[in-house]
Amino acid sequence: MRGKQAPKRKILADPKYASPLVAKLINYVMKEGKKSTSQKIVYEAFQIIEDKTKKPAIDIFNEAMKNVSPLLEVKSRRVGGANYQIPIQVRAERRMQLAFRWLLTAARSKKGKPMAIKLSNEIMAAAENQGDAVKKKQDVQRMAEANRAFAHFAR
Repeated sequence: MRGKQAPKRKILADPKYASPLVAKLINYVMKEGKKSTSQKIVYEAFQIIEDKTKKPAIDIFNEAMKNVSPLLEVKSRRVGGANYQIPIQVRAERRMQLAFRWLLTAARSKKGKPMAIKLSNEIMAAAENQGDAVKKKQDVQRMAEANRAFAHFAR
């Protein structure tokens, strides 16, 4: 690595829920720098969640994030001419990043509805351990579990 590593920027909590996790979600939803649009989408999705479940949306969202966050993942490593998929533990930061990515990919893959509705449906499904994002997490965990025999190659 050349030069210095870029400093970590502290993300300010979002105005409505005062949660840095929601602020990060807003940033991940954002496309082409349109933060106000992504804020509308996220807040509308949270409103839909509250209307349907009659519980605070932030609690449902936190539960969904917990259910989608992976503990293990596989990393490709070349040892003696062969590539091995080595299971490694996921750092907390990367765990959140993957969870956000999988949630949004799952929501964006659904067609025909506004993004707020798709996002709210995916968050509610993830909170109940269902949906595409949770399936993706389970696939990654299963892959890591299947390759547990190569764990001794990890540094």
